[in-house]
Amino acid sequence: MKEIINSPKAPAPIGPYSQAVKSGNTLYVSGQIPINQSTGNLIDTSIEDETEQVMKNLGYILEEAGLTFKHVLKCSIFVSDMGNFTRINEVYGRYFQENPPARETVEVSGLPKGVNVEISCIATFQE
Repeated sequence: MKEIINSPKAPAPIGPYSQAVKSGNTLYVSGQIPINQSTGNLIDTSIEDETEQVMKNLGYILEEAGLTFKHVLKCSIFVSDMGNFTRINEVYGRYFQENPPARETVEVSGLPKGVNVEISCIATFQE
């Protein structure tokens, strides 16, 4: 059985997917890009600002499901330029100061709407 989770605070899906799907004790959160849902604007002022907005969007979805970043088991980070990794990692790390999740970071040739970073995650409802 699966349950669809959508937060009105995070950007609405721009295709045939859900923001997140709960199955059993696991939440699968779709990749988030730096769109500010309240303004509809793409955040592109700096890689730090982009990453901050992506993390906020993930947080809104986790919150809608009743979870926090402490429940995240794994993240996948997609970047358009691995040269930005250190700056992305600095912002990302503020959300996972203790017991960080597993993750991979992959450089890709392109991301939706030409953004520089997209992050997805898997979280658990178990403590």
